[in-house]
Amino acid sequence: MQSAVGGRRMIAPLVQTTGVRHAADVSALLGEPPPAFLIGPADAAERRTYLQMRHEAFVVQQGLFERSDLDERDEDPRTVVLVARTAAGEVIGGVRLGPVPDGPDIGWWQGGRLVTVGRLNGVGAALVRAACAYAETAGVLRFEATVQTSTYRFFQRLGWDTVKRVEVAGEPHVLMRWPIARIAQLVAASKSSLGPLLGSVGPAGFVGDDGAPVPDSDLVAACDAILPAMVERDPEWAGWCSVLVNVNDLAAMGAVPVGLLDALGARDAAFAARVLSGLRRAAEAYGVPLLGGHTQLGVPAALSVTALGRTATPVPGGGGQPGQDVRLTADLGGSWRTGYAGRQWDSTSRRRPDELRAMVGSVGKAQPAAAKDVSMAGVVGTLGMLAEASGCAAVLDVAAVPKPAEASMGDWLTCFPGFAIVTAGPAELEAGPAVSRVCGSLTSGQGVVLRWPDGEVTPAVSAGVTGMGAA
Repeated sequence: MQSAVGGRRMIAPLVQTTGVRHAADVSALLGEPPPAFLIGPADAAERRTYLQMRHEAFVVQQGLFERSDLDERDEDPRTVVLVARTAAGEVIGGVRLGPVPDGPDIGWWQGGRLVTVGRLNGVGAALVRAACAYAETAGVLRFEATVQTSTYRFFQRLGWDTVKRVEVAGEPHVLMRWPIARIAQLVAASKSSLGPLLGSVGPAGFVGDDGAPVPDSDLVAACDAILPAMVERDPEWAGWCSVLVNVNDLAAMGAVPVGLLDALGARDAAFAARVLSGLRRAAEAYGVPLLGGHTQLGVPAALSVTALGRTATPVPGGGGQPGQDVRLTADLGGSWRTGYAGRQWDSTSRRRPDELRAMVGSVGKAQPAAAKDVSMAGVVGTLGMLAEASGCAAVLDVAAVPKPAEASMGDWLTCFPGFAIVTAGPAELEAGPAVSRVCGSLTSGQGVVLRWPDGEVTPAVSAGVTGMGAA
């Protein structure tokens, strides 16, 4: 960010939302006295004012540019301008941010052209913080800025990391990166406790797998529970998902599902019927019989399903080796489930039975070296579990990841998809409507890093995901 920043005293950024522009609204939300300024996306007039401020700062006063500081990023419709406004509506600062210019948005954004005017302290710091918050909300996983050497320590104090020295417009600058811990936080919250809790649970050679081969048989068993809050909120969808997650677990091991058992708790019969309707509909779509189970009424909502499958050659989650390709096979159809935008991708409820069965049968036919069903830890967390169980590290090429156009990269790599399998080895999966693409590799070491089109790598998971170790 070329920056022309006034006072350095930092205040908390206030990102303006729609409808919070009148003094009474501000007072009601933020108390008395109202803040000296608010920050939000610029309208057309405010954008023109911001561009004039930039020209005055970077062309007239600093001479960084000969005639104009405008570039292709100003013409990119994806570029966002945030401005700071006084209570009277005067624009006193701005900053731009958006995807890098070339190609589709893969979650790599740049900030820049930070400028402030007037004597109010903290405007520059608030704009930078607001830009970081906006980028993370937009699903960005790599957010950078080139800043003048005179201001890079200002960015360091705001928590930015120094990457390297660069040159912009013939002048020395510093490339800075905002640390985004979205993936690491998800992995820590969803999987990091498993190692201490589970220890050596499971058959030998299958550590942390999606299902468990039953010794001395060709049976594979899987069991998943649905969050009680989800059962209460969306009972039919919870019933569908209870089948979906278990069938996908069997699919990741190459097993053909042969039957389901459910355990359901509900407040009354009417509510139980709603859950069971979704469960039965999914069981029919996947062609898996519901064998029985247990139902109890007059209790808080609870749902878990056990699935049984068969295979003579179960595919382990820990069968990978350094040097092997990593492949993501995912169903990109559908959209975000209503009420779960950015968290649950629903493609399966719209698929024909033959399409569903082609997807879940793909691992068994291909027999890759290792496979994991994408779980609540998301694509990166699941890849981390496969690598951990294989005694490896992993590199994920972000630009090669198959992704729905509707989803941001940050959301897609951390959501629960309808059908997605991470595999290692040379095997190619033929999975009906799902897209299958090589998008990384296993390497020596621990953890997962993201590799970007410019060759840069950023850390995503620093070490093992579960703490359960190698298979």
